Amino acid sequence: MSLSDSPNPAVLEIRELAHFYGNVQALDSVTFRTAQAEFTVLLGPNGAGKTTLFSLITGLYHSNRGQVLINSYDIRRQPSKALRQLGVVFQQRSLDVDLTVWQNIKYSANLYGISSTEAKRRATLEMERLNIYDRMHSKIRTLSGGQARRVEIVRALINQPKLLVLDEPTVGLDVESRNMLIRHVRGLCKQNVSVLWTTHLLDEIEPDDHLVVLKKGKVSAQGKARELTGTEDYKLMKKELTALL
Repeated sequence: MSLSDSPNPAVLEIRELAHFYGNVQALDSVTFRTAQAEFTVLLGPNGAGKTTLFSLITGLYHSNRGQVLINSYDIRRQPSKALRQLGVVFQQRSLDVDLTVWQNIKYSANLYGISSTEAKRRATLEMERLNIYDRMHSKIRTLSGGQARRVEIVRALINQPKLLVLDEPTVGLDVESRNMLIRHVRGLCKQNVSVLWTTHLLDEIEPDDHLVVLKKGKVSAQGKARELTGTEDYKLMKKELTALL
């Protein structure tokens, strides 16, 4: 399959990425791209290398080999410029539970040099879209899991990133919160935001998504989801994932 069916320029480009933990190879020559305004799903079971790849994209680790380009900036050679293009939602909760929603968002905005006035304008807009504006001054510890996840989305968008990456963001959420989150993030693509959505859940994939199937640290298939559902790699992945659920 081609790297992407989209004619749009790449906002995320992964080139021959490899990573080792000692003698154990976690990723092997991983290559794919996410185009502008594209929703890309990175699918694989636990242990496939998804979290390692996520850590390399977000600059937490440096790869042993290969490149990560975010809006054409190399994450290793130009980390500041690359990370300014990026919004991140980690699988593990990363908000300070003793601070309010606004204090968490403001702290992140300060790191990007965004004024308090502009940060509040941006945060208000996103929080109203996510139906959580009324909790602006609530402490994080008083929020439900779904509400806290929505705050993390707002915080990730405060710098108006070109690329939003999410590492299994629906884990632990109730059905209503999960559906709302997926719907909102998909809507961001209409605002020209590119999305990399990492999951092991098959029902989070839609036919027009750019799907990248990761298996034992390698890309076993990629392309439009509707074109991959009949391939042997996808059928095998589906069988393996179903067995894990």
